[in-house]
Amino acid sequence: MKELISNPSFWIMLASAFLAALSQILLKLSANKKYKNKLYEILNPLVLSGYVILLCTMFMNIIAYRGLDYKIGPILNSTTYIFVILLSLMILKEKIAKNKFMGIMLIILGLIVFNM
Repeated sequence: MKELISNPSFWIMLASAFLAALSQILLKLSANKKYKNKLYEILNPLVLSGYVILLCTMFMNIIAYRGLDYKIGPILNSTTYIFVILLSLMILKEKIAKNKFMGIMLIILGLIVFNM
């Protein structure tokens, strides 16, 4: 575990998961707004920045996989679900339902068990 945490690729993959969650929040913010026309609904700053960030995360994943075992990548990417719920709580002011909370706990438990 100590080797994994000291690996820069670990942090790149974790940052990628956070940024993917952030891009989803930006897209959700855009979806919650009304726009004057369909073109602006697609080409507004929230949508464009969300997709640019998502594109960056793909490149970050490619870079991170150069220094990580392939079995670690999907495990770290699962943290995106945790980040989405936490950002939804903070930015969108959404409530965390019991089933979402249980899902977060299962993901965290899976991360702990996998790294034992």
